[in-house]
Amino acid sequence: MGKLTTHILDLTCGKPAANVKIELKRLGEGSSSLVKEAFTNDDGRVDAPLLAGEELVSGEYVMEFHAGDYFARKKASTAGQPFLTIVTVRFQLADPDTDYHIPLLLSPFGYQVYRGS
Repeated sequence: MGKLTTHILDLTCGKPAANVKIELKRLGEGSSSLVKEAFTNDDGRVDAPLLAGEELVSGEYVMEFHAGDYFARKKASTAGQPFLTIVTVRFQLADPDTDYHIPLLLSPFGYQVYRGS
C-alpha cells in the first residue's frame, strides 16, 4: 500500500518551515471533506504520512498549506499583512499502491509545488 507525504522549505531562509498547518481534504461531487489536519515539525515534514495503507484511496484531493499564519509569526510579510494566506494544491491520487510526495517551496510572495519522490 502507498502513502502520501509532504514537506515545506522556506526559501527566504533556506530552511524547513516548522509549525505550518496543513489541511488535507477529499473532493466529492460539489463538496469536500476534511481527511486530516497536521502541522509540520522542525524538519518541515509531518510526523506521519497524511495518508497511508488503506487510508490512501484513489480520488481528487486538496492540500491547504496555511502560509499566511506561518509568515505572520515570522514577521515576513508586507506591512504586517501576508500576501499568500493559504496555498491550495489540488491533485489526483490514481493508484493507492503508489507513494506520493508533494513538496512545497515557499516564500512570502510565491511558491512552487511538484510531485517529488
